[in-house]
Amino acid sequence: MFPENRTLVDSLRPGNDGDWLLVAGDVGEMMGDIEWALSTLSRRFAKVVWVPGNHELWTPREDPVALRGEARYAHLVDLCRDLGVITPEDPYPVWKGAGGPVAVVPLFVLYDYSFRPPGTTKEAALAQAHDAGVVCTDEILLHPDPHPGPDSWCRARVESTERRLAELDPALPTVLVNHYPLVRSPTDVLWYPEFALWCGTERTADWHRRFNAAAVVYGHLHIPRTIWCDGVPFQEVSVGYPREWRRRPRPAPGLSEVQIALRSRV
Repeated sequence: MFPENRTLVDSLRPGNDGDWLLVAGDVGEMMGDIEWALSTLSRRFAKVVWVPGNHELWTPREDPVALRGEARYAHLVDLCRDLGVITPEDPYPVWKGAGGPVAVVPLFVLYDYSFRPPGTTKEAALAQAHDAGVVCTDEILLHPDPHPGPDSWCRARVESTERRLAELDPALPTVLVNHYPLVRSPTDVLWYPEFALWCGTERTADWHRRFNAAAVVYGHLHIPRTIWCDGVPFQEVSVGYPREWRRRPRPAPGLSEVQIALRSRV
């Protein structure tokens, strides 16, 4: 974890005693940093909801916790539960404050290389990315064990998550929280369009409509902004690297309030 980002985490405080904090992944890469950050935040906010980013799923050589793939994710879930942090494996909590009630739904779905140029195969798109010199570090450090690849892990996660989402009360609005954007359009502004391969899956493109979303919260792209899809705000809340947020013409990043679009969608 960069010292500047560590200082930023240490500075975060709720505006009100009952505030919840949604953490959209990429807290850190080393297990010790992740535990410190979530422990710090869980002591301050009434409830912390966490979803894994790709960085938490990396297995850096220097990390004493050498777990990979599903075993690493299970370890992170256990860590969160010890801290009282909500994960994608837990019952979905219901926010009853301003804008509620809404079910807050933490998600863990990966990417399957389907955010690729039309008419190309996964293999061709990956080859183009390699030729362009745009290759996500996931290809080295994110191990999908026991799955043969992240795309098959993604497929399994999508299928199991859809089963849980189908059990929600269709009259209850949701706030869907995922590290990756659930739709492809946020990747349209990437400086390096090849990187979209590692940014999500087309399998979730209709989830905001199917599962009564009043808001979608995500991270990953390091482009904090809000866009609207089918009347639903998609809010990126990523902090990014210090070199990124230092050059923005605005104050240092901090907390973002979730925009909830209330309307009947049943």
